[in-house]
Amino acid sequence: MNVNPEQVRNELMVHGLTRAELNNDPIVQFQQWYELAIKTELPEPNAMSLCTVNEQHQPSVRTVLLKLYDTRGFVFFTNYHSRKAQEIEQNAQVALLFPWVALARQVQINGHAERISTAESLKYFMTRPRGSQLGAWSSPQSQVIRSRSILEAKVAEIAQKFAQGEVPLPEFWGGYRVIPERIEFWQGRDSRLHDRFCYRRNSTNRDCWEIDRLAP
Repeated sequence: MNVNPEQVRNELMVHGLTRAELNNDPIVQFQQWYELAIKTELPEPNAMSLCTVNEQHQPSVRTVLLKLYDTRGFVFFTNYHSRKAQEIEQNAQVALLFPWVALARQVQINGHAERISTAESLKYFMTRPRGSQLGAWSSPQSQVIRSRSILEAKVAEIAQKFAQGEVPLPEFWGGYRVIPERIEFWQGRDSRLHDRFCYRRNSTNRDCWEIDRLAP
């Protein structure tokens, strides 16, 4: 059954968001919103902006894809030599944003990023299309290259190298898990009187969350 995102957006903006309907667990609440984004067939509903900060306190932002999430946090994958990874190694404090504009919704997440285990990275890597696996080996991510032809030549070289059998996990490639400390759910409303609810971890019990309504 097709779902009209514009119709859903209008209904959400009229209905709004109340404290009573929020789940006490922000991960469960995220799952509900995420599943609706998928159901309405938004393009790349798992696309999220990732903000990092370098040693000079200069922020940078880019779009990455959420690949896994659970009670522990939100996982994306990258080259560990990339700019984002190098900045995370210097400062693990990061921010994520899911900009579901078509639904007049946003989810903002603040926390710190940690590398996931090699076993977890391998499990995901083996599910990737072969072309993406070869690409992980071929691209010196964030480094300057003279032309695309150099990249394509490297892909051809790697494809030949691993022509037989499975493509192994590169030692310089894997996942980061963003462990949330703060999660905000933003529901657009008319006249810019939006509904915003912020979950913060309890200072004495990290399994519990405090929930506050914020002014728009």
